[in-house]
Amino acid sequence: MRLLCSALALLMAPLAQAEPMAPLPSTSQGEGYAVLIVSRERLEVATTCEVALYLHDQMAARLHQGQSVSFNLPPGKVSLRLGLTGTGPCQDGINQLAGQSLELQAGEVRRYRIAMGSDGLRLHAAPTLN
Repeated sequence: MRLLCSALALLMAPLAQAEPMAPLPSTSQGEGYAVLIVSRERLEVATTCEVALYLHDQMAARLHQGQSVSFNLPPGKVSLRLGLTGTGPCQDGINQLAGQSLELQAGEVRRYRIAMGSDGLRLHAAPTLN
């Protein structure tokens, strides 16, 4: 039994003498990302249709009146499109919807609201919250 304990102690000795691992670099939450918040206010788009939000030509969200959505995105250029979606008169058309581009910086929070203009649905900068 004593021999077994000695052998185990010899095997564990190299582990005990190993240098400790360097600590992982600390990163604050959200570092390296930007936050994009898009809201659909009740009075801005007066339709019962859902508004579809496309990021880089992929549907990312469907918003009803009064809803909002947020995304953690890598910094850089973001391509956005908006369109009505659903059934009946809300069905997607086959035409390409006009898009918008944003340039996001790491660590920033951008807020936009959906509004209907003469050229269709657009994102407009929303006031910042203090």
